[in-house]
Parts: sequence; C-alpha cells; structure tokens
Amino acid sequence: MAKLYFSYSTMNAGKSTVLLQASHNYGERGMKTMLFTAELDNRSKVGNISSRIGLSEKASTFNNDDNLFSSVEKRLKKDKISCVFVDEAQFLSKKQVNDLGKVADELNVPVMCYGIRTDFQGKLFEGSMELLAVADNLKELKTICSECDKKATMVVRLDAKGNVILKGEKVLVGGNEIYKSVCRKHFRELTNLI
Repeated sequence: MAKLYFSYSTMNAGKSTVLLQASHNYGERGMKTMLFTAELDNRSKVGNISSRIGLSEKASTFNNDDNLFSSVEKRLKKDKISCVFVDEAQFLSKKQVNDLGKVADELNVPVMCYGIRTDFQGKLFEGSMELLAVADNLKELKTICSECDKKATMVVRLDAKGNVILKGEKVLVGGNEIYKSVCRKHFRELTNLI
C-alpha cells in the first residue's frame, strides 16, 4: 500500500534538492513521477522546482482551488506514475492534503510532500498542520541556526535593512533576503513571540 510522506524543515535545509534527487532516482529506473509546486512561488520561475545548488525541474502548479486527486487520476489515464512529489507543501489546503492521502490510499501511488512547518510568527501553515496530522511518515530535514550552531527549527522575516519583522501577511515568498532560519532560543530572543 502506498503512503503519504511529509518531510519538513525551516528554510535552507535542502528540501527541494532532496525532492529533485528522489524524483531523479525514479527516472533512472525508467519510472515516471508527477511533480507539483505552489503557483505563488515565483522565486525562480513559476512552474519550476529549483534548489539553491542549481538543480531544477518543471512541475505542475497548484493553488487552493485545484483538486490534486483529480489531477493525478487524470494523468494516470495517460501514464503510469510511480510517485507524486509536492514542493512547498505548506501552501496546500487541508482538503488538498486529504486528496493526496486519497491518491496514496485509492490510487496506490506514493506521495512525497516537502515544506516548511511554521511561518515567521511561529504558527503552523494549514498544509503543514494537516500533513503533520495525517501523513503516514514524518521526517525532519535539518539545518543550522544562523545565530549559533544549534538545529534551526523556526524562521524570522527581515525588512530591507535586516531588522526582524513581527507583523505582516502570513505568506510572503522570498529567500535569504527576507528570511533566516533560527533555533527556538534565538526565535524567542529575536521576536518575543514565544
């Protein structure tokens, strides 16, 4: 029976790199995969999963209105898909996470999701919250705090001058120019939110 997987971390832990490597491994064995990424992620090019080390692969995009179960089911009518990969899984809706669970359960195709657990205020993203609740396998990918040598578990948002921002939209797509990964201790010291 296929499973729903969730690999989560802060920024800069290599989630997209791991996803692209896993998809490549399937391809080397002659198996096809289906890749999804959030439509709102425009850091490199919409519809591309890109890693900081230069790997890139074209992907289907999703927004909150998309039915991912139907998308996979439709693709399966044309191709045998061995695995579904989802980058930026924090942007999935609760319903989409459950649709991906149905892909594993009813279509017997494994689904591997990769995303950030919490936002810059330490709050769970909707997609991450549901994946933490229903995924068959959870895996934390680790990176190092930008302030010390401890494991980073949180992110802070920065303004143009590098000052920590405590308020704003939950979603603001960006990279190292807007966010930095920190341990809980430094998150607490920098934000006073916890």
